[in-house]
Amino acid sequence: MKRQALIKHLKSCGCFLLREGGSHSWWHNPSQNKSSSVPRHTEIDDNLARKICKDLGIKKIN
Repeated sequence: MKRQALIKHLKSCGCFLLREGGSHSWWHNPSQNKSSSVPRHTEIDDNLARKICKDLGIKKIN
């Protein structure tokens, strides 16, 4: 999956960019008060994308 597609999904679910780390971006879901890191690769494994969504408490990306 492309990173930009995951970022678009996170934004549509109400998540926002909390901060930039060394090699990851930290995203936060204020409604669930949960955070997760998203690597800065152009391609993100589908299993990792599902885990990020689960960590943030949002629906899985298709």
